[in-house]
Amino acid sequence: MLAIEHVSKVYGTTRAVDAVSLGITPGQFVGVIGRSGAGKSTLLRMINRLGEPTEGRIRFGDIDVTALSGPALRDWRRRCAMIFQQFNLVGRLDVLNNVLMGRLAHTSAWRAFPRLWSREDRAIALSALDQLDIAGLAAQRAEDLSGGQQQRVAICRALVQEPDIILADEPVASLDPRNAKIVMDALLRINKHFGITVLCNLHSLDLARTYCDRLVGMAQGRVVFDDVPAALTEEVARELYGMEAHEVLDADLGPGLLAPMPSAVAA
Repeated sequence: MLAIEHVSKVYGTTRAVDAVSLGITPGQFVGVIGRSGAGKSTLLRMINRLGEPTEGRIRFGDIDVTALSGPALRDWRRRCAMIFQQFNLVGRLDVLNNVLMGRLAHTSAWRAFPRLWSREDRAIALSALDQLDIAGLAAQRAEDLSGGQQQRVAICRALVQEPDIILADEPVASLDPRNAKIVMDALLRINKHFGITVLCNLHSLDLARTYCDRLVGMAQGRVVFDDVPAALTEEVARELYGMEAHEVLDADLGPGLLAPMPSAVAA
């Protein structure tokens, strides 16, 4: 289990993440929701150790993640793959080699740097591309792909790391609704088929309710909601998003939930 224990991140006088404690069960698909600046991205980056906690501890089983360094930290980042909003692909490289970058932790340096990938590594990468229905793009340059295709390549790169956890930081924020659905479908398929735990920062409550087993709502760096999607009420949504509550809804949450706010009606 991934355990986040009283973790905080402080920048000067600002507590970007404030004493967050969470336990993530293996195999869960967890959506982290909240307005911009709520601390969602900072939390995910600390789990991956791209950011250092100011206070608290992160554990995975018997591993103290916050104490790792050197090869042990590199291995943790292999086991805890990260998917970014802006894809982070090498545009001039073809799709296959971008995916193979996820095999760096499994490959000797003398093979990786000149891109002398083994037959096994290539087979793993092609299999991942096939599972996300983009094997036909293997020889294309990454910069020539659409945003949705690039994000699926990034997901394949994460998958070939053979991770225990995938952290997705606003993976559909820059995509149109059709490509957002394709990318979220791909993450859900990986979660269910491989049993890989997924923590996904999302701005859309509709997507969060559709794809996630559990929602963690953050406001001002703190966890203010942690429950199944069906428990997300109007009161909680207002606490999370304030006046932005209706702007982040792509569909009605159901009878009795998020009725129009007075200001929206007046407008």
